[in-house]
Amino acid sequence: MIQQQTILNVSDNSGAKTAKCIKVLNGFKKKTGTIGDIITISIKKLRETKKVSKVKKGEIYKALIIRTKKPTKNSHCYSSFSDNAVILLDKQNNFIGTRIIGPVPKKIKKNIIKTSLFSNIFI
Repeated sequence: MIQQQTILNVSDNSGAKTAKCIKVLNGFKKKTGTIGDIITISIKKLRETKKVSKVKKGEIYKALIIRTKKPTKNSHCYSSFSDNAVILLDKQNNFIGTRIIGPVPKKIKKNIIKTSLFSNIFI
């Protein structure tokens, strides 16, 4: 469950390391977000790489939640992850990075593969 002020790891190669949740989208009274929801975030830390990163510290982006510590129910069992993680999106809801780092739930992976907008992503 992701809510306002939650610190999140960024799991793509966009250049950001951590981010803070500003707002959970898709609803007027929606307080928490789960796997597959879109949120707005602010970049807090950048990765120390020699290449120029695609994002800047303090900028606001949309993000897709891919992992949460809170257990979620699958068909017959519960699954949880060790961290809260997101993937950054631009204004047209395309991924900023080209690679996803770490595990991705099947629920998200099926949706990514189905849409043609995300054809440049390596999972």
